[in-house]
Amino acid sequence: MSGRQGGKLKPLKAPKKGGPGELDEDDLAFKQKQKEEQAKLKELAAKAGQKGPLVGGGIKKSGKK
Repeated sequence: MSGRQGGKLKPLKAPKKGGPGELDEDDLAFKQKQKEEQAKLKELAAKAGQKGPLVGGGIKKSGKK
């Protein structure tokens, strides 16, 4: 009698991919896209840092005394 044998069995682990040398076209395209996105974000952050704080009309506080 094996005490606890019921329910779902755990799936076998998928074999790991080979080292960093084995990248297919999809992986390369994905990494390239990520680099481009990162560059865009850096550029936008630099532009945003040059400007002063955003001052708008917004909600004005009442001048209760």
